[in-house]
Amino acid sequence: MERPSWDEYFMQVAFVVATRATCPRRSVGAVIVHDKRILATGYNGAPRGLAHCTEVGCHIVAGHCIRALHAEQNAILQAALNGVSTRDATIYVTCQPCNHCAKMIINAGIERVVFQGDYPDPFALELFAEAGVVLDRFVDGKLEPVDLTPYRPDR
Repeated sequence: MERPSWDEYFMQVAFVVATRATCPRRSVGAVIVHDKRILATGYNGAPRGLAHCTEVGCHIVAGHCIRALHAEQNAILQAALNGVSTRDATIYVTCQPCNHCAKMIINAGIERVVFQGDYPDPFALELFAEAGVVLDRFVDGKLEPVDLTPYRPDR
């Protein structure tokens, strides 16, 4: 068995984290890493101490479950709760972040996003482009840089 690259390793961890998700609409995992060290993890689910979608059902508004936080949000909040800086970190996510998570990632000082699956939110790409966040898509075990040129405000 070949030893995985660091990016492969952290993406594998993100997929394991996703198995803890408690919203049946989408199982997403996120891992925040700095200097090859895991700082925090998160998966989509209800806030601490509140009932999960798997227990009481999803609360759907405009096609989205508003009961659950997203994996990226939970990872960033976990770092904040424990006083861990996410400045200059990388976040590995099992799907492309939405625009709400993109804004949190930008404000958390995370400089790189590695993701695998799609999420239909081109505005998130615009936000990442404007903020200078690097995006890499993980496809078939390899990284593919995401060209954000079409999303840049100065194009």
